[in-house]
Amino acid sequence: MSNIHKDQRVGVFVDVQNMYYSAKNLYNSKVDFEKLLDAAVMNRKLVRASAYVIKADTPDESNFFEALRKIGYEVEIKQLKEFYGGEKKGDWDLGMTVDMIQQAKKLDTIVLVTGDGDFAVLVDHLKSMGCRVEVMSFGKSSAKEIRESATNFIDMDENSDKFLVD
Repeated sequence: MSNIHKDQRVGVFVDVQNMYYSAKNLYNSKVDFEKLLDAAVMNRKLVRASAYVIKADTPDESNFFEALRKIGYEVEIKQLKEFYGGEKKGDWDLGMTVDMIQQAKKLDTIVLVTGDGDFAVLVDHLKSMGCRVEVMSFGKSSAKEIRESATNFIDMDENSDKFLVD
């Protein structure tokens, strides 16, 4: 596996809902997605930054999506599904997985921003394809499996003020 250097081609893939609820539950705050992107890239060559969001028709949602675009993210939107009986579901696990596997050939490093342990198998697969896989998330809300599978785990709890909106 390669070390960090300025010529690395980096892709950043952000599970926005996971980050939103982690910041809200742990710190009663919101994530600063611009600072998060800067920390993920670390002065390397950014090839792609994708933010995966769920459209739930809430106030200011479109302003938030537009703010992500202005920062430099490609915003991938999925509609919240509502099932009979009122259950709601919306996640991007499969879509993010497919995107990362497709992009892996063009990247040296993939930065996956989530604490969801379901991605641990994907991380192992991406590493077997020759990618360095860095995982960023709040350690307190991150699954052990994802922390251990990453080439490098960046614990956002260690400097939480850097990643939260003032």
